[in-house]
Amino acid sequence: MTMRTLSTAFDRAGLYRTIWRWHFYAGLLVIPFVLLLSVTGSFYLFKPQVERWEERAFQGLPGTGAVSAERQVAAALAAFPGGRFNAYRLPERPGDAPMVHLALADGRAMRDVFVSPQGRVLGSLDPDARLMELDKRIHGELLLGKRGSWLVELAASWAIVLVLSGLYLWWPRGRGLAGVLWPRLGAGRRMFWRDLHAVTGFWISALVLVLLTTGLPWAGLWGSAFKAARTELGWVKGPQDWTIGGEAPVDEVNDPHAGHDHAAMMQMASMEPASAPAGLDAMVASAAQARLAFPVIVTPPGAPGAFGRPGAMVWSVRSDAQNRPLRASITYDAATGRELSREGFADGHLADRVVGYGIAWHEGQLFGWVNQLIGVLTAIGLLTMAVSGFVLWRRRKPQDALGAPPPASVPARIGGVALILLALAALLPLLAASLLLLWLVERLVLPHLPGLARWLGVPLRDVRA
Repeated sequence: MTMRTLSTAFDRAGLYRTIWRWHFYAGLLVIPFVLLLSVTGSFYLFKPQVERWEERAFQGLPGTGAVSAERQVAAALAAFPGGRFNAYRLPERPGDAPMVHLALADGRAMRDVFVSPQGRVLGSLDPDARLMELDKRIHGELLLGKRGSWLVELAASWAIVLVLSGLYLWWPRGRGLAGVLWPRLGAGRRMFWRDLHAVTGFWISALVLVLLTTGLPWAGLWGSAFKAARTELGWVKGPQDWTIGGEAPVDEVNDPHAGHDHAAMMQMASMEPASAPAGLDAMVASAAQARLAFPVIVTPPGAPGAFGRPGAMVWSVRSDAQNRPLRASITYDAATGRELSREGFADGHLADRVVGYGIAWHEGQLFGWVNQLIGVLTAIGLLTMAVSGFVLWRRRKPQDALGAPPPASVPARIGGVALILLALAALLPLLAASLLLLWLVERLVLPHLPGLARWLGVPLRDVRA
């Protein structure tokens, strides 16, 4: 073996150990989030089915003797004195109760009121306490608001590093297909867990990367930066219909069609009509004829829009379909009922359409149950990787140390990998910030804490170099 060959072998071994350590530390950070987000994300895939189940008491009703939409709204307002009418949701199927969205008199809460076709109030739900709303807040913000969104974004950024480094470690390097494309079931328990982790990671890696990248537009820091870039480049056409960090886009907090923010809408509730507006029946009929995808929402003139904008003095009919490419909105003149505008998904800017397709995929609605099945299988794969990675760690972890893979005996040359990492850091600001923080801790803190450094598996010669 020549000196060049020997040097190359040492370089590869050193690079492998270095990436293995990155993979290990990224896994320690990401695994708790993977467990939580996989469960909450897979639950959210079934939002339409869960919400229909949640409204099961308001379905299968007789249609004889049905009264007008205006009388149904009047009944809802009578049941909640002082309430103000925000919107009317058409029934999804014959026999379903329409839903009347009200702002309550106390100015702090909203109610989804379900009224029978005959005009009898059947019950109500708090929209902020519904199962899918709670699940969404856990999944996107960990119930911590903006700070929680930053934590989720940080975990997603490191998860990308975890997937890419895992693919490098998985790379066959001349091995057979066993342990690469399928686990070696008869090679002992340790090899089984190793193969289960690596092989599962390979099969779901592309799906995980798609999930991670399609979730970034919602993230607080990344989403804000993306919106600023779109605005600067002129990639904006119409309102943005997704939140950023759980909040409305900053320069669209007053947009009537951008999404749902009940707290902001309550601020404008006093501007709404306190009675069922004349013309609602005609608008409901027009909405039914438009055959938009459920849920179809009719908003009266002057009612506050999403994110709290003072309502435009027009009638609005829109689809808030979970499958965003099916969404559309129509506006009508408040006085004559004449159609003023009609916008569909295809009318948005290309950037918004790409994000819309990504969100629909992320939420499992782009192509029905197949999308949901793929999402569930991806979540199961993530859970399998998290559990198998934890088992591998516990089996090799000493009692008095973290059990990190040993560092390379010779510093690795990571030129190409460093470029990839720098590119990721440039695209993922929280990843860049966390890398800088880790570097500062390793250089400035660990040298003064030798016990902690040894427990983390970071030799003092490394941190003092």
